[in-house]
Amino acid sequence: MASITVAGDVIDIGFTGWERLWIGRVRLALPVTAVRHVECVDHPLRLARGARRGYVVSGVAKVGVWGLFGGPRQLVAARRDTPGLRLVLDRAAAGGEFDEIVLSDPAAAGVAEAIGRAMAARA
Repeated sequence: MASITVAGDVIDIGFTGWERLWIGRVRLALPVTAVRHVECVDHPLRLARGARRGYVVSGVAKVGVWGLFGGPRQLVAARRDTPGLRLVLDRAAAGGEFDEIVLSDPAAAGVAEAIGRAMAARA
C-alpha cells in the first residue's frame, strides 16, 4: 500500500514493490499548491474510470494509470475495504502528468486533514 506523508509544502507518495511495477515509479512528490481539492472516500476503487495501463483484480484492487484516451488522467493505487484519498490536481502545477490521484490509506481522513491545513496555510 502506498505511503503518504505531508511535509511542509510537499506531499510525498511512496509506492510498494508491486505498485511500482504498474505505476512505473518509486515516489511521487507534489507541491501542495498543485492540489485543487482533497477528500477522504469510503470506496476508492469506484473512482478509477476509463482506459487503463495497470493491474485490476475486480472488486479487490486497482493499480496503475487510468484515463489514457480521454477524461481525467488518474494515478490509482486502491484496495477494497481500505478508505481512500482523492486528490484533484492542477495538472500543469503537478508536473503535467495527472489530473487526479486516488490512493488507499487506512489513515486517509488524517492525511486529507493535513493536506487541507497545508492548503489553507498557503492561501
